[in-house]
Amino acid sequence: MPISEKILQIIAEQSLLDPADVQLDATLEELGIDSLGVVESIYAIEEEFNIEVPFNANVPEESEFDISSVLSIIAAVEKLVLEQT
Repeated sequence: MPISEKILQIIAEQSLLDPADVQLDATLEELGIDSLGVVESIYAIEEEFNIEVPFNANVPEESEFDISSVLSIIAAVEKLVLEQT
């Protein structure tokens, strides 16, 4: 399964939406995901792809991991997965 589909599944699970209803340009906030949901999503992504996401929940705006939209999350995860191989 492509990385993008897996990310959409994880985000859909957190937002209680169907993956088909998750828009790529949507922010996590627009999808109804609160700060705890963001942390849970990041953890699920780390587990799924066996990567370490450079994200600090205490200061998300200072993190190297871009969570500004679903598409930016997909791009950041794809980059981390590539760097790992």
